Amino acid sequence: MGSEGKGVRARLKILSEGLQTGFKEKKRVMSFAEYLDFAEERPRAQLRSSPQFAKDCFDHWGTQDVKYAWGTQRRFKLFDCPWSERGDQLLGQEGVQNQVYRALCNFVSEGAANKLILLHGPNGSAKSTLVRCIGRGLQAYSELDEGAMYRFNWIFPKQKLARGDIGFSGGDYDIADASESYAHLPDDLIDAKFIDELRDHPLLLLPLAERRELMSDWLSAEGGQNAGEEGRFVIADYLQHGQLSHRNRGIFEALLASYKGDLLRVLRHVQVERFFISHRYREGYVTVEPQLSVDAHERQVTQDNSISALPPALQSLALFYYGGELVAGNRGLIEYSDLLKRPLEAFKYLLTTVEQSSVSLQNATLYLDLCFIGTSNEIHLSAFKEIPEFQSFKGRVELVRVPYLLELSQEQLIYEAKLREAARSRHVAPHCAYVTALWAVMTRVRKPVAGQYPKDIADVVDKLGPLEKAELYGSGKPPEGLTTAQRQALHASLADLRSESQSYPVYEGLTGASPRELQSVLFNASNAAAYDYVSPLAILAELEELCKQVSVYDFLKQEPQAGGFHDHRTLIDKVRQRLLDRVLEEFQGAMGLVDDAAYRRLFDLYLLHVTHFTKGEKIRNANTGKSEPADETMMTKVEKTLGIEGEAKDFRHSLISKIGAWSLDNPNTKPIYEEIFAGYFLTLRDSYFQEHDKAVALAVGHFLMYVSDGAASLSDEDRLQSKTILENLIGRYGYLEDSARDIIRVLARARYSK
Repeated sequence: MGSEGKGVRARLKILSEGLQTGFKEKKRVMSFAEYLDFAEERPRAQLRSSPQFAKDCFDHWGTQDVKYAWGTQRRFKLFDCPWSERGDQLLGQEGVQNQVYRALCNFVSEGAANKLILLHGPNGSAKSTLVRCIGRGLQAYSELDEGAMYRFNWIFPKQKLARGDIGFSGGDYDIADASESYAHLPDDLIDAKFIDELRDHPLLLLPLAERRELMSDWLSAEGGQNAGEEGRFVIADYLQHGQLSHRNRGIFEALLASYKGDLLRVLRHVQVERFFISHRYREGYVTVEPQLSVDAHERQVTQDNSISALPPALQSLALFYYGGELVAGNRGLIEYSDLLKRPLEAFKYLLTTVEQSSVSLQNATLYLDLCFIGTSNEIHLSAFKEIPEFQSFKGRVELVRVPYLLELSQEQLIYEAKLREAARSRHVAPHCAYVTALWAVMTRVRKPVAGQYPKDIADVVDKLGPLEKAELYGSGKPPEGLTTAQRQALHASLADLRSESQSYPVYEGLTGASPRELQSVLFNASNAAAYDYVSPLAILAELEELCKQVSVYDFLKQEPQAGGFHDHRTLIDKVRQRLLDRVLEEFQGAMGLVDDAAYRRLFDLYLLHVTHFTKGEKIRNANTGKSEPADETMMTKVEKTLGIEGEAKDFRHSLISKIGAWSLDNPNTKPIYEEIFAGYFLTLRDSYFQEHDKAVALAVGHFLMYVSDGAASLSDEDRLQSKTILENLIGRYGYLEDSARDIIRVLARARYSK
């Protein structure tokens, strides 16, 4: 017991020593003079406004390019939450990320955050998640050396350490040198300490003219003022023109008068302290819920009897403590959640607060350094636009639209995370997240306006249904039955198709099933009595139940349109068919029919011969070693399988051109034919399986007998094949025997019952 106690104490000692070292290394507390030396070494980091700090936070975590079927987007790694293992990152929404970043860059260039960034979109489109990622990113960044931020406190030592006529009685101990500071005094030698809840920047303690000159000198020495226009550092209005808060100004002036203008003696009372952004402790990042009040208030300090150690020279001042969300968020970020749910009178003060970076109280005006960001759903925003006051707000608001996701892969990741939570210890069968995501995306897409497209593609666009659009956006997969020219034209128009409705009041991604609404579907399916695991079949059944609740969900009230758009029950049938397509592919793979390497070898061989054909060159026969013309028979057979119409020569030249174009976009990268010619690979695959359809149907029947107590009636060969299929379905695709049996049984009824 005693040795264990010693071990704990030793650990505590090591922990304490580590914290002490970290405290010093992080420069948690400094005198004002020490802070000036520190800031001079890194002026850009210490002259940042809140927008510049937020922009630097975005930049710190870096970016990456994300490829979608319709184009490439820059993604900020900030939204992947690299500092956290919780997995609550923002999925997709790269366009929104870039709009927020652009707004921050504009604020930096203008010297102030003179607009409120208002994220608007349908309920559940990840507006709050986006803000939360930014706020948590700021928290993590502020804990790094690169993100160090400082405020200051006022220190009043015990009487024996001070002399003069500022209300101290003098004593037998004096710090004679005015450059000495009280910043590092232990608590037992301090009578009073004022912590600045507004977190005024320490440099605001310097007179305005001298402050500007000092900042300019620092940046000039670093080269910041002489860099190119793009790299030029803009000192924010907060530091260029800002002043101390009302209380800090009162203390400063009282001390300056008592010390007869000796600024150095005043600054002895300044303790510069590092602070860290924290949402939990309401420091530099706060969320304002809808409420009926101005988000700042004041309380007089000198009327509080608990503060009895103030020097008499200060007790004559009317000093106030400030509180509220604006104060708690200063030098950081304030989020107005569902801003437009507030009555208009409750947030009219934001007109001047955002534009002038200040808020007026009864006895003082507080000057702020804040990034303002808010969220609103489209219903409240539309109503707000109809009132006369909207014109006053319009110039002070940066509107950023946040639609529902339309990319299947990103939507699927949302439900995979939700399923892990809902399933707990239950097995989750394959494709549960897929069927949920596919149906969700199909409920959100709009019927395209074919008349906006060139004649060569207008008919194709007009025939696109919700399933085709969802798969186009998700993987670039074109609808079946298109010619090569139509596929190419459709792919070239994909970016236009994706952005077609951005200027419409009812844009694509505004309506449809919300991830929040589908969360209940997943939880209900996870507890379905018909299954001992989470089944995609249970999810489809829950979606059918959801579609009956027309009075509950607004998106279900939409009238179905031509092509199947907004016909939500029919969409479930389409999802079921796509699910069975996937299950069939897996079964075929478990049989050993799928050999993707074979497809690649065939296509590689085909393209090799096409390349030599277009160049008019012969090709070496690997078997005979002789140079021979390109194999016309093999090329024609592949082209017939691919359904190529028109002149074979023209088609072959177009393939080489497409490879060349891809190589220009991807220099120093070997062409990836599966990516360049994804549609052709699928066609080859389908053709292969059509040839083996009878064998698959027979194997399905044998498999169901094998997993349903009918194995004894099978031949040894069929039993072995079924056993191998089951092992592959479990090991390769993630099924259990029950989930494999149930879904293959549905496949058999749907595809092989006739």
